[in-house]
Amino acid sequence: MLGTMDVKKLLIKLSIPAIMGMTMNALYNFVDTLFVAQGAGEIAIGGLAMAFPIQMVSAALGLMIGVGSASVFSRAFGRGDKVKMEQAVNTALRIDFILALVFSVLGFIFIDELLTFFGAKATNIGYAKDYLSVIYFGLIFQTLSMVLNNLTRAEGRANLAMVALVIGTGLNIILDPFFIFDFGLGLGVKGAAMATVISQVVAFSFIFYKSIESKSTLNINLHKVFHIDFATVKETLAVGMPTFLRNATGALLAIIIFRLISKYAAGNADIYQSIYGVINRIIMFVFLPAFGIVQGMVPIVGFNFGAKNHQRLKDVISYASKIIIAYFFVGFIFIQVFATGIFQIFSEENNQFFIIYGSQAFRIISFGFLLVGFQIIVSAIFQAFGYPIRAMIATLSRQILFFIPLAFLLTYLWGIKGIWFAFAAADLLSGLISIVLLIFEMRSIERIAQEQFAAANT
Repeated sequence: MLGTMDVKKLLIKLSIPAIMGMTMNALYNFVDTLFVAQGAGEIAIGGLAMAFPIQMVSAALGLMIGVGSASVFSRAFGRGDKVKMEQAVNTALRIDFILALVFSVLGFIFIDELLTFFGAKATNIGYAKDYLSVIYFGLIFQTLSMVLNNLTRAEGRANLAMVALVIGTGLNIILDPFFIFDFGLGLGVKGAAMATVISQVVAFSFIFYKSIESKSTLNINLHKVFHIDFATVKETLAVGMPTFLRNATGALLAIIIFRLISKYAAGNADIYQSIYGVINRIIMFVFLPAFGIVQGMVPIVGFNFGAKNHQRLKDVISYASKIIIAYFFVGFIFIQVFATGIFQIFSEENNQFFIIYGSQAFRIISFGFLLVGFQIIVSAIFQAFGYPIRAMIATLSRQILFFIPLAFLLTYLWGIKGIWFAFAAADLLSGLISIVLLIFEMRSIERIAQEQFAAANT
């Protein structure tokens, strides 16, 4: 299927389950934050927002190992190298478990110091601590699920990855009201975290069970639990590092944003932190389906790159790029039209300051959607090829090269609005760089494809 099926039909076949799963995951983030807002008020959203850096780094670990091992697995699959396929799977699961365990224990021990460093205020630090103290217990299950989701897509079972995401997300949405509101357990923010952890355990249990059944090509070995192939570790981490840096840098950006808010909006810092919390959740809602398209594309690119079928590479990259750019344009229009309505939904008391300034900030940020799709697809292409340095350049240009210096400069010039303009400018500039990289790579693939065609006809 990965090597012979029409690439447009194949991309749709692999992307739709990933898009549905990602949309469900994004819907969870949306609904989870909405329930907390309705149950505990707008300030509680800022408390959840303080947990973003921890959750981003945790997700970065799972995605780094998942994306890296899936790339190693896909290329070995294309070559028919069963030994390397098995090494990729088992090494990924073992190193993920170790890293997630260490991260969770250290985070739990230093929870107060971390939240203070992030910029939590007296009004929202209690919410943040209640949430994080529970979330730490589920991080291992969350990251292992991410690894197995990427690997099951790499073996061509995208539907299974989608079902696992739907199970976890659907259960979380069902449990949230019972754990949060007074008609149930009435645990508020802590209840939201408990519902999340329970859902993560159930989702992991499902996908792990499916990954050890006979029809799976993942070949999980439960006997040699301490055996780790360090050559595979090196390759996995090298390929997955751009994903880790993108998400971990997102955590750094969140910390910088919280601290800039504390400096330039001292009187209303907790409200602006909640505004950023809502924007962050909705951006995830917009971005995750696009990542679903990319996840559907990556196994095709990795397989055909390993099989040296460059014409199929060119076709699938071109088709996926058109879809993603069109999708983000629709996202831009959506935010411009519905930003006010979004913030009204998240304001239980119809707080006009929260609604007016929140919608204004979101409309500014959404201008970056016009080009950010190029950055996402170029980074994914380089990862699928196993080119970590190029993927890293494409990934970090948006967050490190542009956003951080722009955020400090523009807040110095324009105050709190500078943060929102920095988001848009960074997305636009990194998108322009990615367009250049994409054109260069497509020309290279076209040249090789023409050489292959000429050689086949001589």
